[in-house]
Amino acid sequence: MGEHRLRFDTLIVGAGSAGNVLASRLTEDPARRVLLLEAGPDYPTIESLPDDLRLGYGTDAGIAAMSHGWGYSGQATPLCSDMIVPRGRVVGGSSAVNSQIYLRGVPEDFEAWAAVGNDRWSFDQVLPYFCKVENDHDFGGAAYYGDDGPIGVRRYSREEWAPVHQAWVNACRDAGFPDCPDANRPHTTGTGPYPLNNIDGVRQSTAVTYLAGARGRPNLQIEANCTTRRVLVEGGRAVGVEVERGGQLEQRYADEVVLSAGAIASPQIMMLSGFGPETHLRAIGVDVRGHLPGVGRNLRDHPTASLRWHLKFRPATNRHWLQTGLRYTADGSEMANDMIVYLFASPVLPDDPDEFLNVLPVVNLAVGQGELRLRSDDIHDRPLLDYRYFEEDLDRKRQREGLRLCMELVEGHAPFRELLGPMMRSPGSDLHDDDALDRWMLGYAETCHHSSGTCKMGPETDPLAVADQSGRVHGVDGLRIVDASLMPDCVRANINATTMMMAEKIAAEMRAESEM
Repeated sequence: MGEHRLRFDTLIVGAGSAGNVLASRLTEDPARRVLLLEAGPDYPTIESLPDDLRLGYGTDAGIAAMSHGWGYSGQATPLCSDMIVPRGRVVGGSSAVNSQIYLRGVPEDFEAWAAVGNDRWSFDQVLPYFCKVENDHDFGGAAYYGDDGPIGVRRYSREEWAPVHQAWVNACRDAGFPDCPDANRPHTTGTGPYPLNNIDGVRQSTAVTYLAGARGRPNLQIEANCTTRRVLVEGGRAVGVEVERGGQLEQRYADEVVLSAGAIASPQIMMLSGFGPETHLRAIGVDVRGHLPGVGRNLRDHPTASLRWHLKFRPATNRHWLQTGLRYTADGSEMANDMIVYLFASPVLPDDPDEFLNVLPVVNLAVGQGELRLRSDDIHDRPLLDYRYFEEDLDRKRQREGLRLCMELVEGHAPFRELLGPMMRSPGSDLHDDDALDRWMLGYAETCHHSSGTCKMGPETDPLAVADQSGRVHGVDGLRIVDASLMPDCVRANINATTMMMAEKIAAEMRAESEM
């Protein structure tokens, strides 16, 4: 390598849920020089953050990502118009625009990962890293919980629940669902408060937690407003990246490159670098460097079709909307907690200014999977995202059951009658006919913002595995992937907590490797 190249030990693409964790942990070793690249802007202090990023109440992923998002859209089903797919384009990534539900994946998720060839990802092996992430204000110090990690976690007490959440939990209890004081305790189920990474109104993104503690280190360099176009490869080894900054093309070099750009941007960069399904790469004019057919495949998410009621009151904006919910196992299912319900009373929706209650029964472990493909060889062309929700019979069956359950819980529970007006979105008489209800939910299908799995980890014997269980890309030296795209399957939870855990775990491995 030429001496004119400024080289780093590790170059991380994406300052989000995974990238900031990696940057923080790796630079704890003062001898490791780390460059962290982010396509969006940087707000280096809490005070400099715009309100929609800093404040966790009165905003949600859709609202915050409109001001600091990638502008992605995707097809849920052929019967739907394209839906917005919020992803954060800012230092903090999607952790800076998300809804702040801090749910871990359930133990069965990680046992399933281990069973398909990722034997270092069993629940017992990942639990210490979940604990390392969190400072649980309610249960910290008890078994299964962390009390000194960067991410603050709390739950609303019953006395703080908004009226619709009080009514919801009572309706679930009356229907026979158990109380669940904490959904992060292993093998729990039922209704109760969701853990939130929001403390005193501030969204606990990785920017204001992990990265804030590392900013002063001389071995960390952060470059914002810097879009990575492709990975540079020489002699079968990743040596850096090509970036676009201020309208100019530049190069950055490192001994190891880590893609932490998320489940949409990481596979896009992989393909533009020549790694992916060779037929597709040739079709868009990209020279093939490595045939990795799994890049962009296995697109996982949590599909839903929501129900909506008018409210008779204006919700408070000084509390988080997503306070409580329900997890349960679908009738006849062998997958525990394969359904989840979120609900929120909101005073704001961009396409409908009315106050409303939104109830989302969600397939928490979908059988179906989608696919990501590129439109062209231009990094600025947003990828094609085909989620293919509800193509599988089992997914449709569980969603029908979830819709009917939620209608019964809300419409059949007296306290809701004092809170709600007429329905704004309802299947009407279609609720009672399977085929008609399928058509209704295919027309209203939408994302729960948990895209994952598009560069899944697994052994080389798996034809769709892109990387090994340490994130090293198969067939390319010096290149790793560490973000939600690495998940073999989506976890039965919001994915932010699991993504941070994965980064903690792989950062520990990377540090151990450097000491050998």
